Amino acid sequence: MIDQEEAVMEIIVNAGQSRSLCFEALQAARQGKIEQARVLLHEADTFTRQAHKMQTRLIEQDAGEGRQPMTLIMVHAQDHLMTSMLARELSEEIIHLYHRDQRA
Repeated sequence: MIDQEEAVMEIIVNAGQSRSLCFEALQAARQGKIEQARVLLHEADTFTRQAHKMQTRLIEQDAGEGRQPMTLIMVHAQDHLMTSMLARELSEEIIHLYHRDQRA
């Protein structure tokens, strides 16, 4: 059985790191450093995968039977993961726009 507190912290920390890297990537793109921005997004992906992997383990452990207690901190962790995933998607689109503008 996965310790819920450890699982939640793993999701929050990894999702938070991913989100931070996405915003670093945006800063790099704003400065015209498109390749650096892409490297940062790739690094963000590794943290997202770690958070998502823990989320998947929790879901598997629950097996749709309510075995995993739903706490406010668990909801908070899920919010962090979802927000970081959205930041990643939007960052890629914005970086694409920065790149397009630089070529014009």
